Amino acid sequence: MTSFRRSHPGSRYVLAAIAICIVSVTSTSSLAQTFQLSPAQQQMLNQLPPAQREQAMDAMRQLQSQQTAGSQQSINEPIQQSNSISTDNVDDILTSVEATAQSRSRLVINFTPVETLTTQQLRTLTEDTVLQKLIGSHLFVLDDSGVLSLQGLEVIPLLGLSEADINRRLMAEPFLSSFSIDVRILSQKPIGVEALQPFGYDVFKPGGASLSSPSSGPVPPDYVLGPGDSIRVQLFGNINGIYEYEVSRDGALNLPEIGPVTVAGLPFSEFRTDLNKRVQEMLIGTQVSVTMGQLRTIRVYVLGDVNRPGSVVVSGLETMTGALYQSGGISLIGSLRNIQLKRNGEVVSSLDAYDLLIRGDTSGNSRLQPGDVIFVPPIGKTVSISGAVNRPAIYEVKRLTTAADLVGLAGGLTPEAYAEGAQLQRIDEGGERTVLAVNLNDESANTIRIMTGDGLLIPTILPEVERAIELAGYVHRPGDYAWYPGMRLTDLIESTEELKLGVDMGYVLIRREGKKGEPIVTLSTSLSAALQAPGSADDVVLKAGDTVNVFGAALGRQRIILPLIEELALQATLDSPLQKVQVSGDVRAPGVYPFESEMRVSDLIRASGNFTEGAYTLEAELTRYSVQANGAREAKFININLDAIRRGDENADVALKVNDYLIIKRSPEWDSFWSVSLEGEILFPGNYRVRRGETLAEVIQRAGGLASHAFPEGAVFLRETLKDREQEQIDILIRSMEKDITLLSLQSANSGDSDALRMSKALLEQLKASEAVGRLAIDLQNDITGSAGGIMIRDGDRLLIPIESQVVTVIGETQQNSSHLYQSNLSRDEYINLSGGLTRRADKKLIYVVRANGEVIHKRSRWFGRRGKGTEIRPGDTIVVPLEADPVRPLSLWTNVTQMVYQSAIAVAAIKTFNQ
Repeated sequence: MTSFRRSHPGSRYVLAAIAICIVSVTSTSSLAQTFQLSPAQQQMLNQLPPAQREQAMDAMRQLQSQQTAGSQQSINEPIQQSNSISTDNVDDILTSVEATAQSRSRLVINFTPVETLTTQQLRTLTEDTVLQKLIGSHLFVLDDSGVLSLQGLEVIPLLGLSEADINRRLMAEPFLSSFSIDVRILSQKPIGVEALQPFGYDVFKPGGASLSSPSSGPVPPDYVLGPGDSIRVQLFGNINGIYEYEVSRDGALNLPEIGPVTVAGLPFSEFRTDLNKRVQEMLIGTQVSVTMGQLRTIRVYVLGDVNRPGSVVVSGLETMTGALYQSGGISLIGSLRNIQLKRNGEVVSSLDAYDLLIRGDTSGNSRLQPGDVIFVPPIGKTVSISGAVNRPAIYEVKRLTTAADLVGLAGGLTPEAYAEGAQLQRIDEGGERTVLAVNLNDESANTIRIMTGDGLLIPTILPEVERAIELAGYVHRPGDYAWYPGMRLTDLIESTEELKLGVDMGYVLIRREGKKGEPIVTLSTSLSAALQAPGSADDVVLKAGDTVNVFGAALGRQRIILPLIEELALQATLDSPLQKVQVSGDVRAPGVYPFESEMRVSDLIRASGNFTEGAYTLEAELTRYSVQANGAREAKFININLDAIRRGDENADVALKVNDYLIIKRSPEWDSFWSVSLEGEILFPGNYRVRRGETLAEVIQRAGGLASHAFPEGAVFLRETLKDREQEQIDILIRSMEKDITLLSLQSANSGDSDALRMSKALLEQLKASEAVGRLAIDLQNDITGSAGGIMIRDGDRLLIPIESQVVTVIGETQQNSSHLYQSNLSRDEYINLSGGLTRRADKKLIYVVRANGEVIHKRSRWFGRRGKGTEIRPGDTIVVPLEADPVRPLSLWTNVTQMVYQSAIAVAAIKTFNQ
């Protein structure tokens, strides 16, 4: 055994823990009986500091008195009282208790210089280095007296103060007047030695397991008879009968034909023998059977350090433990090891409750007699044991107790216990705290005597698994495996049957820990090559502590690698930079990878899961950084011949350096496959794959050309990019109209003209309901037959070729919007007349025609002559008669909005009609 001393002002030892437990458990247990607290509420109350605990109990007592007073009814009704308060009230009380500073409280204090400092305060704060160190947020721990010590400054007592009071107390100090102070008291849930509870006391408390002896059942032969006992006598033979007699107050039993028999003080077995003899002598030819009937109750006294000292009435069969249970149990300052049974002033028996609780020995649990006194003396020598034992607690020990005996009291060591590293904390004769090293596996543990106030700490073994290999990733049985010298990768992974589907056979990353204090290193290999050639260089020799990571071919590789890179970054220095390289571009798993000794370009490509389908495998670019003599960092670009590397040219496989950056390019013209949809009057309609630069005419020719009844003038050509652009324009117009309508509403309020505002709002709703379709107006016939140019195809384009049209549609401000059979001799105005003519709100000057291909012909076109008689109308055209703009002239966007609304409606109608 070795020992050493050191100053340890922050430690909390057993005596202090016992004192806290005595105050808290005694008071809160009685409170729980009175108010019927739940286990969760009891635990919450126990965790409060003493001052807060007393505050909560006072609040609950006050609430109890209020409820009791409120429960009294009228004078003619019985008074009802309740000994419990609601769960919600208790929870509210416990959570509303304001935290106050206690012994060893932990405080977070934030010191912020005030914005308006006087010249003197600013000079003091600038020149005083001690005050400068206070700036910011700090954690402080009060001492055992609740005093705050600021380094280099005066001590400040804070015991019992709340957070607000502590703020005011600190700001009252002149040397802290330059700061704005904010204080937070952290929770104080006991841990370690502070959380230990005295062993065994809860067993004797009401609510625990009952220790009372049953009042019925067989009566033991040594039961002593007394006044009040009932005895059943059965006679058979010459005289038959069953009789029950009670022992009188003078201790006699009056038996017919036998006379009075004094039985008080006799054991039941002795009385039964005596009665048999009397019957045989006095009642010839008669036999007797004697049993006990109703047993008497007796009064005994439970005194000393118990929770409710006094007399208790118990059954005649009761034992010492049952009487202690009925008296509320032993207080925390009472002894469990020397419970005395006194009879006529003398100690007749002594009970060691540990024999009962730990060993199950009931021999000391004596049966009681009337007038007995159970006396609980003060607690004896106490020690604590914590850590890796089965029952950590505070124990009362007898003389000549050793460290090994204490471990036995605690139920022995757990499997994780580090017996060689036990520590015995002790206050020596000089009043100083010392720590003794104890090896519980050594014979010396049987000779180390335990002194009162000692605390034995049993640490656990180190969490690291020694002489083991960890297997992780895409394997069926990940975890720790036993390591042995000479073990290789194929000894750990013997076949592909142990791997999951989707595994990357080309890259296995091994994280290797050296000896304690040495840096972490990484290495990788090809699992496929190792399984094909066991014992080769690819079949890496493993070391104890290695972590073997097997990756999948899918994404998610960086989730494992990035934490490893962070570990490597922590051990990087100026002379030994972070060991990493990076790859990006067309590889399956781009990202950062650990740099390995003699690592080459092919190794980095293998680590990243190899090339993607679209990778450009002829060449790549490697960026290499170097620090020049002047300290500047310079980038150098190196062309890598990937084609040569793939052919096995070792000279082309450049050796990498730390921080190299490899870019794998994408093959030119490589992209997702483009496709267009040809629908309607096409000889072979369907979805066609196209190449870049191909024209619409070429695709139509591949599809067999137009069908015989095709109507190329009405072709609808849709493109997604145009649809997005149209939607942006609609959104811009909506925002602009909303601003104009807001202005118009103000003008209408002054002028009283609401028609323009109503029409404007209706137009805005039509615009919001408009649907962007992405139609491109095309001249399909000219595009097909033209010798040059043409429409260039984009991915997702859609061409709709309708059947020949014989209809002309009229919409807008006409008496009846309708469609008419095309007649070559009818003009624009005549088609309008066929729809009933114009309404009074029609704008005659802005009538326009939308061709079947989406082209708009307005009045400025040369096709429009006077009164529209010279307008050329074609099959599939739509004549649009807009609303007159004068009523809503304040809207600057009227013309653009109406045209967009009508054109969108026409395009949507064309698409819907075609789809039908």
